[in-house]
Amino acid sequence: MTTSTSVGSQQASSEKADAYINTLISLKGDETKYPFPVIEDAKKRIEDVLEIDAKGEDNHVPRDPRLLRLTGAHPFNAEAPLSLLYDTGFLTPAAIHFVRNHGPVPKVQDEEILNWEISIEGMVQNPMVLTLRDLISEFTQYTVPITLVCAGNRRKEQNMVKKGAGFNWGAAGISNSLWTGAMLGDVIRKAKPHRKARFVWMEGADNPANGAYGTCVRLPWVLDPERSIMLAYKQNGCLLEPDHGKPLRVVIPGVIGGRSVKWLKKLIVAETPSTNWYHYFDNKVLPTMVTPEEAKANKEWWKDERYTVYNLNIQSIIVYPENRELMQFKDINSESNETYPVRGFAYNGGGIRVGRVEISLDRGKSWRLAEIDYPEDKYRDAGIFELFGGEVNVCERMSYLCWCFWKIDVKKIELKNAKDIVVRAMDENMCVQPRDMYWNVTSMLNNWWYRVAVQSEENGAIRFEHPVHATKGGNNGGWMDRIKAEGGNILSRTWGEKEGDDNQDENEGGITQAMIDFEMMTNPEKLNIVITKEELSKHSTETDCWFVVNGQVYDGVPYLDEHPGGAQSITLVAGEDATDDFMAIHSDNAKKALAKFHLGALEGSEKTEKAPSNHDSVNLSPTFLEPKKWKKAKLLKREEISPDSRIFSFELEHSEQTSGLPVGQHLFIRYKDSKGLVMRAYTPKSCHRTKGVLEILIKVYFPKGNIPGGRMTMLLENLKIGDHIEVKGPIGEFEYHGYGEFTINKETRKTKSFLMVSGGSGLTPCYQVFKEIVTNPEDSTEVDFYFGNRNKIDILCKEEIDQYVKLKPSTFRVNYVLSSKEAVADQSWKGLTGYIDSGKLDNYAANRKYKDEDFMVLICGPPAMNDGVKEWARRNNVPDKNIFCF
Repeated sequence: MTTSTSVGSQQASSEKADAYINTLISLKGDETKYPFPVIEDAKKRIEDVLEIDAKGEDNHVPRDPRLLRLTGAHPFNAEAPLSLLYDTGFLTPAAIHFVRNHGPVPKVQDEEILNWEISIEGMVQNPMVLTLRDLISEFTQYTVPITLVCAGNRRKEQNMVKKGAGFNWGAAGISNSLWTGAMLGDVIRKAKPHRKARFVWMEGADNPANGAYGTCVRLPWVLDPERSIMLAYKQNGCLLEPDHGKPLRVVIPGVIGGRSVKWLKKLIVAETPSTNWYHYFDNKVLPTMVTPEEAKANKEWWKDERYTVYNLNIQSIIVYPENRELMQFKDINSESNETYPVRGFAYNGGGIRVGRVEISLDRGKSWRLAEIDYPEDKYRDAGIFELFGGEVNVCERMSYLCWCFWKIDVKKIELKNAKDIVVRAMDENMCVQPRDMYWNVTSMLNNWWYRVAVQSEENGAIRFEHPVHATKGGNNGGWMDRIKAEGGNILSRTWGEKEGDDNQDENEGGITQAMIDFEMMTNPEKLNIVITKEELSKHSTETDCWFVVNGQVYDGVPYLDEHPGGAQSITLVAGEDATDDFMAIHSDNAKKALAKFHLGALEGSEKTEKAPSNHDSVNLSPTFLEPKKWKKAKLLKREEISPDSRIFSFELEHSEQTSGLPVGQHLFIRYKDSKGLVMRAYTPKSCHRTKGVLEILIKVYFPKGNIPGGRMTMLLENLKIGDHIEVKGPIGEFEYHGYGEFTINKETRKTKSFLMVSGGSGLTPCYQVFKEIVTNPEDSTEVDFYFGNRNKIDILCKEEIDQYVKLKPSTFRVNYVLSSKEAVADQSWKGLTGYIDSGKLDNYAANRKYKDEDFMVLICGPPAMNDGVKEWARRNNVPDKNIFCF
């Protein structure tokens, strides 16, 4: 690749620059003349400003309504539906190219474009200010196919495990375009950098919350023709759209998209990395043990350049079969050779080629090689030519800057018999996608195996599930939503869907799971420290809590603020042995995180808590629950209230005893089967005044085909009358006291009105609260309750809820929402249909008479619903302290 900075008569004049701006070159995809992909973007440009943008600061920016908005109305961050992105092919139209904005889009008039200025300063001998006209007329122009990828691509999968600091991306935070402009290296050479210079800082004209967006890239990369780092003013032959940096941006191939600064105004050559806020506190992959709280409290993590991410990592995605795609087997038998083309794309960073893509139908035990198509090679084979006013010379470099597409034909009968499809890619350096997720606080560069689950349906059909869906809503959810709802461990060896041989830990070379757990959960430097039982007992308060797991002592105090289950989950076991509880519900990531709180081994390494033997002696306590002691409760009866929901009634210790559970809180149930202890949290249906019995409403997750049911719910379903479970509590961060007064995290507050939103079996926490309000004639607190289900038969406790409406029709208002196709088509249904979305909640907000500080949002349902309601509330300026998710 040539790098001349003076082009003389061969270069476009200033007049030619005007011509380039005013005349958009468009080519038809004639394969005989152009044996490479060409896009005619000029005829596909979006001109309309959407209603959602019309009233905001981006009211000058036209956008494609097909894009999936990830952060509400503003700032605009979006990706295309995955199949739409794939189906457009190698070149992505600008209209559906992913967008990452940190604030409002700068407004630049067309007549200002050529006079747009950038400065080149810092450690250079020849500082200068250039206009876009200068860049076009004084430097060689190139047109280069380049793939850009957001560092947060696939972030939603990490956020499903544990919420990090960033918003949810699906798998379509990637796009590929033909970019036209000058090489940044040519411009920097003309400025003559000093010998000690190592970085080029870049700063844009946007003005997000923390000042102008800026970052940097390494100077040797800028000067390397193989890297092809550009100053681009065209995308697919057209001037840049506002969302993509109009009129000028940096385009850095093979590097995370956050380095490709848009609306470029300033280049600074320096010896050290950028000091811009966004370079320090964004686009970092911190060590996995750094929690959001630790990262927020200790800024030094962010200033460590070792954790700064530049190059992308190896990645592959399955597009087809699509999420929720159904495959029928009416005319297919075990002898059939009918195939299905499993397809997707892959990419890598640093200019390194994707070397292979493999899929597995048996969870990684064996692999099949897919065919790969590299459209970028068609440009390489075409030689040097001109396109869109720039020279194309892919043939002169060996780097690979674009995505590729893979395909493999699989027999349909094999898909029917599979539990899932997983894909992994390997680059030419033999770097391969990992099996396990590397969770980090920014949830960036997530590239564990991409998994599509196979779910058995009625009539022998199967349905495919991608991990997540970029946006919220019902049937668009993926297998991660389902596994979380069923209480499974997403990070287990079988992604929470254990069955058959997969339940057994492999023991190759004598290595057991217990040995692996011990290594993960301990600090080698603390193994020789012995903690006496007397010393342990001194640290058994809410503010000074040590606890024991597998004979090792841990300090729970530093973890109180960051524990996903809340501080109370730790303080309940202060001074106690928490082995059974901890191992029953925690993932490998949680086990690894425990190591930094390791203090030493407990004297004698004996468990301090023994399993309770209920009714060994008469307990005359007025309340049943104890926060630090497991109590046995006997099953009295089981009532089926829907095809998959039950009310289990358990006997307390005496007929006058109440549960002792505060309104809005929950309790733990545990049960031991042949596989060990399993523990889950539930909110009872019975209230704190009910005597002698504990009623728990539970949705049962039954097996489907080769998919196992929910472990705890199936254990409960199979209980016999007279069987015992173990119960402990109460636990929870919310408690309703009456008359609008409630406590969250020990802070007592008051409200005039509740908006409560529940989905399915998530009814019970809200049920507890509104029942307490409605059955008290003197409690005037208003409640608007939205209850989402699939079909009318799924609405739990409807008769009771309707009776509560009759008690207080003016202050207790209920909206039933049904989502199934059958319910939507049912003319006799008088309630709402669809999903609980912003439209329905906006209608509530329009009729709400109280101000934000006088109303509270309570949510309990599937993760997609919870996230959607929280996003709606924040978009409507509801303070975070007024939003609580059970």
